[in-house]
Order: sequence, then structure tokens, then C-alpha cells
Amino acid sequence: MDVESQTSSEGKAKAQLAMMTAPVVKDEWVRGDPGPFGLLCFGMTTCMLMFITTEWTTKAFLPTVFCYALFYGGLGQFVAGVLELIKGNTFGGTAFASYGAFWMGWFLLEYLSITNKALFPGVQSGKSLWCGLWAVLTFGFFIVTCRKNGCLMTIFSTLVITFALLSGGVWDPRCEQAAGYFGFFCGSSAIYAAFVFLYKIELGISLPGVRPVSFL
Repeated sequence: MDVESQTSSEGKAKAQLAMMTAPVVKDEWVRGDPGPFGLLCFGMTTCMLMFITTEWTTKAFLPTVFCYALFYGGLGQFVAGVLELIKGNTFGGTAFASYGAFWMGWFLLEYLSITNKALFPGVQSGKSLWCGLWAVLTFGFFIVTCRKNGCLMTIFSTLVITFALLSGGVWDPRCEQAAGYFGFFCGSSAIYAAFVFLYKIELGISLPGVRPVSFL
């Protein structure tokens, strides 16, 4: 009996020691990856707006873009940003929340500009500076992507060019149309990246652009 008691005590001591030294597993609030959803929100809405900017369709399509800019590109992407922040992804959360708020703000500004032109006049210099400011912000995000992967580098680099061309497009329609082509490529890149990350998570398939890079 003494031997059995001693063995039992040693077993309990080992079990307690194992529990104390075992790594603490945190129960995360967000178990899935909101990244692909956020990229689709951005990419799909951007491509829809560029249908008009490239003049592939008329401005009669604008109400459709309004609806998707508010709910999919705006609210959806903002929610993805909040979820990324909860997961601890500072870059993803900051970027998604920023561009989600951008789309919601864009919808409201464009809608009010159309419905009440007297209160919201089109100021060319202000709009040009506004697009230029977003180009600077996007370039700041691009610097971070130089240690992420090729997909994100492509998205943010072409988005910088798009905003820069939109800034000039306020004064020159040809520049605005060029912005449409770059913007469409940027949106398409975001859609591609969304499926690249989705396939890697769900299927274990690594497509071009997903490999980590370190240029800085």
C-alpha cells in the first residue's frame, strides 16, 4: 500500500508540474481569418467604380456603386478591420478599417454632392488634394507590405498610382481615365489575393504572390 501511495503521489506531482509548464492557450474571439473577406470587399467595390472611371459604362451605373460602396466596400471592410485588430493584426486592421471608412465617406459625399449641389459644391483643388492625401497614406501602407508578400505589395503600389492619377484627373479627363485602368488592376489584384489566401487556408495550395518577402 505504501508503494502504491508513493507512486500515486509521484504521478500527481508530475501531472501538476506538466500543467504548470504547459503553454497557455488563449481562447481567441475570432477563429477564422477575415483577410480574404476584407480583400474581396475592397477589390469588388473598386472594380465596380472603375467601370465608370474607365468609361466602360455610363454614370447611370453609379447608384449601384453607391449601394455596394456603403455596405460591401464600406461596412463589410470596416468589420473585417475590427476583426483583424481583435486577432492582433495591426496592419490588416488599420488598412481594412481605413479603406472601409473611406468607402462609407465616399458614398455619403458623392450622394450629397448629387442631391444637394448648393451645399456640397465641387471644389477641384480640394478634391485633388484629398486624393493626393490618400495617395500618401497608401504609400505608408505600401512600405509595410515590403515585409509581407507580393500580393499585398501589388495591391498597395497600384493603389498609390491610382490615387495619384485621380488627383491629376480632377484637372485632366485623360488622367482620370488612366486612373480607372490602374484602379481596375488594383481591384482585380485584391480579388486574386483574396482567393490566394483563401485557397492556402482551406486547401493548403500556395499560388504565386503568397510567399513572404523581406525587402526592407
